[in-house]
Amino acid sequence: MSHDDALEGDPPSEYGLGLSQSMFVPLDLPLDFEAFYLGHQTAFHAYAEVHFGTRAAAEEVIHEVFLEIHAGWTELLSAGNLEQGAWAIVRRAVHDRLELEGRAPAFVINGPIAQALAATRDKLQKMESTSGLYEAIAELPNRQFEVIVLRYLLGYPTTKVAWFVGIDERTVGHHLRRGKERLRIKLGLPDDRKKPKKKGEGT
Repeated sequence: MSHDDALEGDPPSEYGLGLSQSMFVPLDLPLDFEAFYLGHQTAFHAYAEVHFGTRAAAEEVIHEVFLEIHAGWTELLSAGNLEQGAWAIVRRAVHDRLELEGRAPAFVINGPIAQALAATRDKLQKMESTSGLYEAIAELPNRQFEVIVLRYLLGYPTTKVAWFVGIDERTVGHHLRRGKERLRIKLGLPDDRKKPKKKGEGT
């Protein structure tokens, strides 16, 4: 797709960087950057919008993100981790904007994920189980509670959990392990690494 083709169709205020053509063209984009932009702008905007709650704020921040990615394009390519580096810029820009405004992400405040988490915690606190599992989950620290509920109770894959919570997948795994270990200790369950052999297994 040519540079001019990328600017045709829907107005830039609805898609992409939110720039007018006169502002966009002078950047003289490298073809590989243009391809990266076309392949990632939708995901970047969606990530920002779920955090800010409005399309306008998401466009403004992702506009700045792509300018930063463009400015450091050569370095990002030579580092060999373009995808990871670009997402790090997105997450930092979103986090910095939220911190500047002194507020939590929109999905935490009033989005469907926040509502699902709040409803689940409330439900678990009211439920009783002989094992105490529900109560133990409801008492987990916030981040451990979020990832445990999103991953195991609501069934989201790790990639989506990372996306919603705003952390990388490895950090999600870390919180999942810590949350499960806290539940194991709280419930007095045996360590998985020391599972007793079932009848008929071995001698």
